[in-house]
Amino acid sequence: MQITEEASNEYKQTTTEEMSVAPAPVAVANSKNIQAEMPKNMVPDPRWFEGDRTKFEDWWRGIRLFLKSNRVMETDDRITAILACLRGSVAGIYAQKKLVKLDEELGTQDWDDFVKEIKTTFSDKSKAADAEWKIETFKQGKRNTADFIIEFEVLIIKADIDELYAIFLLKKNT
Repeated sequence: MQITEEASNEYKQTTTEEMSVAPAPVAVANSKNIQAEMPKNMVPDPRWFEGDRTKFEDWWRGIRLFLKSNRVMETDDRITAILACLRGSVAGIYAQKKLVKLDEELGTQDWDDFVKEIKTTFSDKSKAADAEWKIETFKQGKRNTADFIIEFEVLIIKADIDELYAIFLLKKNT
C-alpha cells in the first residue's frame, strides 16, 4: 500500500491542527504526584521508653518533637500517644495506672499537670544535682563565647536555677 504525497501532506496538516487545539493529554495532567505535595515527617519515631531515668531526657525531647511534627495538639491525644510509648516494668505500670485513672475521669487531663507528673516520675534527679554543681564552677576559659553561653543556658535549665542567680553566676564565671 502506497501513501500518496497529497494524503501524507493532508495527514500532517490534520495532526498539526489537532495538536494545537487539543487539550493536554490526560496522562500528563494526572501524573502529578499527590504525595510530593505532602511534607514528609522528618522526625523519627521516638521508640519505647522502658523507665531508664538516664534515657528519659532524650526520649522526652524525641516524643515532644514527634507529637509536634505530627500535629498532635489535643491534650487527650498527646497523653494517649505518650502512654502508648511506655512499656516495661516501671514505665508500663505507670502507663497502666494512668490509663485506668484517665478512664475513670470524665474531663480532660491538664497537659501541664501531666508533664509535671511524668517529669517528676521519670527524670534523673542526679542530673539536676550534677548540673547545679557544675554551673557553680563553670568557667569560660579560652572557650568561644557563643559555646560558653549555650552550655551555660543548658546548665541553667537542667539545674532549675532562677534568673537572678543565673545572672550572678554568669558575671562571676566569665
